[in-house]
Amino acid sequence: MYKQIVRPLLFCFDPEKVHHFTFSLIKDLSKIPGVSGLFRTLYVVENPKLERNLFGLTFNNPVGLAAGFDKNAVLYNELANFGFGFIEIGTVTPKGQVGNPKKRLFRLKDDKGIINRMGFNNEGLEAAITQLKKNQGKVIIGGNIGKNTATRPEDYTKDYLECFNALHPYVDYFVLNVSCPNVDSHAKLNDKDYLVELIGEVQKANHSFEVQRPILLKIAPDLNDTQLDEIIELVIETNLEGVIASNTSTDRNDLKTPDKRLKEIGNGGLSGQPIKSKSTRVIKYLSDKSNKAFPIIGVGGIHSAEDALEKLEAGADLLQVYTGFIYEGPRLIKSINTAILAQKDS
Repeated sequence: MYKQIVRPLLFCFDPEKVHHFTFSLIKDLSKIPGVSGLFRTLYVVENPKLERNLFGLTFNNPVGLAAGFDKNAVLYNELANFGFGFIEIGTVTPKGQVGNPKKRLFRLKDDKGIINRMGFNNEGLEAAITQLKKNQGKVIIGGNIGKNTATRPEDYTKDYLECFNALHPYVDYFVLNVSCPNVDSHAKLNDKDYLVELIGEVQKANHSFEVQRPILLKIAPDLNDTQLDEIIELVIETNLEGVIASNTSTDRNDLKTPDKRLKEIGNGGLSGQPIKSKSTRVIKYLSDKSNKAFPIIGVGGIHSAEDALEKLEAGADLLQVYTGFIYEGPRLIKSINTAILAQKDS
């Protein structure tokens, strides 16, 4: 029903407006007695064989929701009823910010992709904490953190530390988002020496807490082998718990969408089916070259159970969906978990 009726209707309207409408709809429907239970019956797969134990956390299943969908942590309790094993909120910045000018979110229907240049639009740290205090404990929560656009380069680390320290009691793991193509002063966040410094400061803050949180790094899909070698060195050198591969891409090659339309859209990060192979290549390279030295969360172009199994085969330990969730609907999560179980039983 989703792909035949709901999606064609939603895709008639502006993507960002649809996003807000869908949030309100799910929120309102979930207030009706019995609806949350119905969602769980339809979409949740419960089986001990799906459990994953990574960096000290037990995930009920390996399929998560990537950051960017529930930026302000307003819907994670309701989204947990769709079968996710974990949900990543954010990207959260210390202060709320409006992000880049609209329009900034575009569907590439022929490619089953999305281009966005949102620019870390979010309501800020305090708003996220207010929402996270409502956590019903249904699902593991990740906190994706970044810097404010207006922050000076010398204060980047301060922004990350402010988010890390404040969110520490409310999330189960952290992701340092240093690879988003839609924020200014991107170059410094790709500099290995600076990343060593940043991660070191965050690790120091982590050890000041009685309970430490796992810290992961989110990387771009456009990195070459030399850059990926540096990522491996970085993760091992700084004792990071893992990597999320990958963020959105700036590459526009081999798209079905006409060049004219791409020029009209302009810059932004590409997600969905067009980056599936790129993401899988990065996962396989990191896994093989490091000899599975650290866990990898695979994200990018997962629109089917087959896509998910391909990521796992390449070396991913957990998975995240975003664009696939929008194009394929909530049954995607159940289909992936069912396929994983079938593979284990075969």
